[in-house]
Amino acid sequence: MKLCIERVSKSYGSNKALKEFSASFEPGIYAFLGPNGAGKSTLMNIITDNLKADGGQITFDAGDGKEENARRMGLRFRKRLGYMPQYPGLYPDFTVERFLWYMAALKGMSKGQAKEQIPEILKAVELDDVPRRRIGALSGGMKQRLGLAQAVLGDPDILILDEPTAGLDPKQRIAIRNFISKISFNKIVLIATHVVSDIEFIAKDVIILKKGVVEDNAPPAQLLRKIEGKVWFLPCEEQEVQNRQKQFRVTNIGREEESGKALLRILSEEKPDGTVRTAPPTLEDYYLYIFGDVESRK
Repeated sequence: MKLCIERVSKSYGSNKALKEFSASFEPGIYAFLGPNGAGKSTLMNIITDNLKADGGQITFDAGDGKEENARRMGLRFRKRLGYMPQYPGLYPDFTVERFLWYMAALKGMSKGQAKEQIPEILKAVELDDVPRRRIGALSGGMKQRLGLAQAVLGDPDILILDEPTAGLDPKQRIAIRNFISKISFNKIVLIATHVVSDIEFIAKDVIILKKGVVEDNAPPAQLLRKIEGKVWFLPCEEQEVQNRQKQFRVTNIGREEESGKALLRILSEEKPDGTVRTAPPTLEDYYLYIFGDVESRK
């Protein structure tokens, strides 16, 4: 199974949201990282045929060696998709369970398939205790998990998730991350997110998007090797923190247990002066190294 995107572009007036984006995907998890306006949601909407590209094409090979144009496939292609938009459209008067039965009908599932899958999915997203609660009475995090539940319903070959953990607490994020990882072995899973920690250890490849252009595309381990020797722990007195923030790109502030000093995690091409030690790089360090602004995080 293979999904190929070739030279896809999209503009909104003079704003070029995507500039000849190309990539190919086989079963596994692929993460799209980038700040607001990078083109992540635009790409997701083009793949799902909710938005027409200005140029380029998308092809799909179901595993039989026959590559077809996804747009020409139409409904045959869309039936293979599970999509969770950044802002899922939910029906406030429906109950959780009724909404999933409704989505199952739209996806052409049999009653037997829906009856088997719905309880399992509700349990996986931790909504099995509220199947008869009206959607309008759910919290934001619950609605987010319901959006994921409808996306995986029907066991789609391609799962497209736009900010799937937005609004979730750490425990729920871990549960959702584990669930996505579990079901990804025979699926192409595309995740657009700001939460770097959600995909650092589960993504097969990470695609860094910046103003509609692919800035980098590699497995997480390869990206981290690019900033080895550029991440440092720098202890300092509390009154020095503000000046250090002006001097260096600070990615985190903690406290050194032994001395009680502030412990800054900084990015620097060269070894800073003073008492410093190297720090093992993380994907968030790399993200901030590329985008250069702590405010780009979410």
